[in-house]
Parts: sequence; structure tokens; C-alpha cells
Amino acid sequence: MTERHDYEYAVIRAVPRVERGECVNLGVLLYCRWREELAVRTLLPQAKLLALDPAVDLDAVARALRGIEGICAGGPAAGPAAGDSAGQRFRWLTAPRSAVVQPGPVHTGLTADPAAELERLFARLVA
Repeated sequence: MTERHDYEYAVIRAVPRVERGECVNLGVLLYCRWREELAVRTLLPQAKLLALDPAVDLDAVARALRGIEGICAGGPAAGPAAGDSAGQRFRWLTAPRSAVVQPGPVHTGLTADPAAELERLFARLVA
């Protein structure tokens, strides 16, 4: 039997008009404590975002996604978070915020392959 380990994940979503509460899923963050691994997969569905708000700043959303990707990657791309552990970066990225790009609730699961799990979640929740 394959050994499975716990992981946590959150959907990254865009809420173009916070007052309306409508959202579009943009990606998935996945943190596996066992591997001390933080990964993200994102997509920018421009047509869906524009359908919710024709005035949405697509460039700002794209910059926010690139920032999340940089923090997940760690190292110099993480900016001030470069020295933080993967778990600390995950906690920072999943902290509630009122912004156009924001995390959803954190969920948990078990997996033997965090990378494959990220792809499965992305296909199911975003793509």
C-alpha cells in the first residue's frame, strides 16, 4: 500500500466586485507539510472575469497571480517572504483578505503524490 500524507489546499479566486460576492476560480494552492512543499497552479479566464465586471483590471489580476506564484516558488521571487518556510508562506497566502484576488477556505486531504493532487484539484476546481 502506498503511504499517503496530509496536505492542505485553497482555491485562489477573483471577486471583481467584492460587494456582489461573485467569484471566478483562478487557481489552487497546495501545501504538503511532509515534503515541506508549496505549489500553485493558476489560470486567468479573462472572458469569465469580464462577464462579471467589464471594468475589471485584468493586468492587476495577472500581477496578483504572478505574485502568488513567486511566493510559492520561494527564493528571490518570494520577496520579503523568501526566508519563510513553505508552511509560513502558505499561511500568509491563505489569510483572509478583502481584495479582488483572494484565497478561499483551507481544506485538507491525503495524498501519496502532491504534484498529481494539485493537477487533480486544478482540473476539478478551476479548468
